[in-house]
Amino acid sequence: MGLALQTQRSPMPGFGLGMGITLTMLSLIVILPVGALLAKGVSYGPAGVWDTVNTPRVWAALYLSFRLAFLAALFNLVFGTLLAWVLARYEFPGRRLVDAIVDLPFALPTAVAGIALTALYAPNGVLGGIAKSLGFKIAYTEWGILIALIFVGLPFVTRTVQPVIAEIETEVEEASATLGAGRFYTLRRVILPALAPAALTGFALSLARAVGEYGSVIFIAGNLPMKTEIAPLLIVIKLEEFDYDGAAAIGIAMLLIAFSMLLVINLIQIWSRRRIGHV
Repeated sequence: MGLALQTQRSPMPGFGLGMGITLTMLSLIVILPVGALLAKGVSYGPAGVWDTVNTPRVWAALYLSFRLAFLAALFNLVFGTLLAWVLARYEFPGRRLVDAIVDLPFALPTAVAGIALTALYAPNGVLGGIAKSLGFKIAYTEWGILIALIFVGLPFVTRTVQPVIAEIETEVEEASATLGAGRFYTLRRVILPALAPAALTGFALSLARAVGEYGSVIFIAGNLPMKTEIAPLLIVIKLEEFDYDGAAAIGIAMLLIAFSMLLVINLIQIWSRRRIGHV
């Protein structure tokens, strides 16, 4: 009996081969590029990296990029979850059309999205003209960047949360109401705990996409140094100047900040899973 247990193989056929392919592809696609970036920073030296990053222009671009990315992801977390709830729970005319439109930012090239948003929100555009008549400006300001980041990040939250909402049976809500719970209590104690892990995953994906977004932002941002210049644009500028060390230094700064933010989100996600009993 003991010998049989020792010689028993994994119940997953092909696990060794599958794990080998997975680790190989992960190394080629993720680990090696990140390692090359870090190696470039090491060859440049910590002092060189810090001197490149520690300038008002770079700090302003990093602060703008991460601040607006966080705000866009936060907006998408709320609105994307509401949109997913409507699509998963209700039947209405045009539902399939709305469901297809949600995926539009996935299929649309980012440059095309940037041109379309700029044409719409520019001072001579349809919505931009209305904003101008009201005394404020959207395109070529932080508002324009925020709208572009919301546009590209919304599907990540909606598509992550929507299947989870579809799996939550309405009988659970009915049972809560039968026991005397109000709508707010049911939402807070029954619905939100079940949605929290998926919602945080969508938030993290939306944040990661917004932090590195370039194509849809540069057309509507205006790219004014210290005002509307994003960090990815600074990297492109460094590359065009053949300053590869400087580009790597800014990339490392973005990598460290993004990794720290995603690590915090993942820790919160683990805590939320354990709280509702999913380890």
